[in-house]
Amino acid sequence: MRAKANVTVVGVGMVGEEIISILKERALPINWPPRVCATRERKEILSGEEFHVEEISAKSFQNADIVLFAGKEGAKGASVVWRREAVEAGAICIDNGKDFRLDEDVPLVVPEINMDAIKPAHRFIASPNCSTIQLAMVLAPIQRAAGIRRVIVSTYQSVSGWGVRANEELLEQTPHALKSPDNIPYDPNVMARPIAFNLLPHIDRFTENRYTVEELKMVNETRKILRDNTLKISATAVRVPVFVGHGESINIETERKISLAEVHQQLADFPGVIVMDELYKDNPRLDPFERSYPTALDLRKEGLRDATLVGRIREDNTVENGLDIWCVSDNLRKGAALNVVQIAELLLQKSILKL
Repeated sequence: MRAKANVTVVGVGMVGEEIISILKERALPINWPPRVCATRERKEILSGEEFHVEEISAKSFQNADIVLFAGKEGAKGASVVWRREAVEAGAICIDNGKDFRLDEDVPLVVPEINMDAIKPAHRFIASPNCSTIQLAMVLAPIQRAAGIRRVIVSTYQSVSGWGVRANEELLEQTPHALKSPDNIPYDPNVMARPIAFNLLPHIDRFTENRYTVEELKMVNETRKILRDNTLKISATAVRVPVFVGHGESINIETERKISLAEVHQQLADFPGVIVMDELYKDNPRLDPFERSYPTALDLRKEGLRDATLVGRIREDNTVENGLDIWCVSDNLRKGAALNVVQIAELLLQKSILKL
């Protein structure tokens, strides 16, 4: 029996690089360096270390115990092209892509919530959409404590959720917007409108029912993770001019009455959630009722970047058993790379993956 696992990472974009960084940070029992593959061979500096990036082929999965899919093959998800080869080579695959999340035979996993969805026979596991993960992290403890009747969620999603090119668009557009907000150049193949100093209620394609694909992902993936196919969810996904960090305003109607103190406690006790919702007594505005709350910039602070940060917990008095909650999370870490690595980590810890 080998002491350490062989890992192959497919894709070296923003998520792929973050996966490599987190693998190093968390010191998983893997052989270092991991094998890294992409559409073409080259040298890349990833997490401060030079890697030889292989051109991906069936040979990339030889002797691999774990394959972490982070990238695309042209317009297709990498797992669409290479899933069969990886599984047939004997690896367990964990996919950050969207293509197989709703397949009945594929576990869709947030480790803090439903790691038990993975059975020994599963060789392919999906990680949810970034906006879904933080929503599920908030809903899961409340569902367990009081049941959930209905959810309305509005997102405030950073440009890095689209990818590198969207980050570049925001950087390039900002000086133009400062000079002439009526004439900002943009690439409509990235975002439908300029993003600098703007808000776009448009993430991914529109569907026939007027919701976008991103919004429907949140509905269907959340239902699968929480094991409730009848859960009523309505989502509005909005792109905002922030580089990293998604925010969500979540309105929840519970089945049973739950006090704000219990909501606070349930969330604070849930792994991976940090509650930031206390009276802010020393605020310069001298507001006796002002409370603390998380923002995207808090995700840069030590001890916070891997958590789902929660605040603005309050009752919605317009409906029976109503709650309003605000949360933020790093879409590149917990929303993507960290969630993938956590699944691999627990597979090794629980001996689901046999070396």
